Amino acid sequence: MSNFPVSNLLTQVMEDYRIMNHVRVDDDFGGHAGGYTEGKTIRAAVAKNASPEQALADKDQISEVFTMVVEQGVTLGYHEVLKRVSDGAIFRTTSRTKDSTAHPASTVKISVVSAERWELPT
Repeated sequence: MSNFPVSNLLTQVMEDYRIMNHVRVDDDFGGHAGGYTEGKTIRAAVAKNASPEQALADKDQISEVFTMVVEQGVTLGYHEVLKRVSDGAIFRTTSRTKDSTAHPASTVKISVVSAERWELPT
């Protein structure tokens, strides 16, 4: 069995995302303010979950949950913030790549994380 079709499909649907780095800056009042700066660019494919639970959450406008597929070797932690380059949409991971990486013997080298649509704090 060839891995070409799956790998090719994943590559075609992946887009550029920027990892947003959390920074702390002096607020000129003796404290600190937080913010985000754009960091490393990664490739990922993101799809909205279509479970019955998600349909209820959508109806009640509670949250939007997504599955994010990244190339194996990309490390994302819990609550990493990413910005989709094409439209500026912000996502925050709700799991870690180290918990869902393809087996080393797999021909498809991917990791999967869950994510939610998010807004950068102002």
